[in-house]
Amino acid sequence: MFRKRGTQSGSTGETDARKQELKEELTPLQYAVACEGGTEPAFRNEYWNNHQPGIYVDIVSGKPLFSSTDKFDSGTGWPSFTRPIDDSEIVEHDDRSYGMRRTEVRSAEADSHLGHVFPDGPEPTGLRYCINSASLRFIPLEQLEEEGYGEFRALFAQEGTDGSGR
Repeated sequence: MFRKRGTQSGSTGETDARKQELKEELTPLQYAVACEGGTEPAFRNEYWNNHQPGIYVDIVSGKPLFSSTDKFDSGTGWPSFTRPIDDSEIVEHDDRSYGMRRTEVRSAEADSHLGHVFPDGPEPTGLRYCINSASLRFIPLEQLEEEGYGEFRALFAQEGTDGSGR
C-alpha cells in the first residue's frame, strides 16, 4: 500500500517495514490521516489559513501536489485548491463511507490519503480539492531551490500574482 519512491509494492514484509518507517517519520496525526485515511479537525490544522506563496508536497513521497496560486478560502477550515499542479500526481476513488458519496483524492506515487474533491469550487475549474494539512508539507517560494523544487518557481512568475492564493 505505501511504497518508497520509485518502487513497486512488494512483499508483506517490505510493506510492514515501510509502515513502521512511516510511523517513526511522521507525527501520529500525519500517519493517521495520510496512511490510515483519517481526517484532521477543521480550522485546527497547519495550512487552512496559510497565505504564503509556495507549493504543497505529499508528506510521504515529497511529490509536488498543489500550489498556493490555486489555493482559495473555501470557508471549510481545510486547505482548498482549484486544481493540482499535475493531474497525474493525483488519483481519485469513489468513497461511500459515512453514508455519503464523495470522491477521495490520494497521491499517485505514495497512495497517501489527501482528502476529497467536490464540484462546488470557483472558476476556472469549478472544483474544490479539500485537502488535509497533515498529508502535506509546505515549501515556501523562497525555499523552492534549496529544497529541490526550483523548477516550480515558474508557477509564480505570472505578472500580478504574489502566489498567495488570495
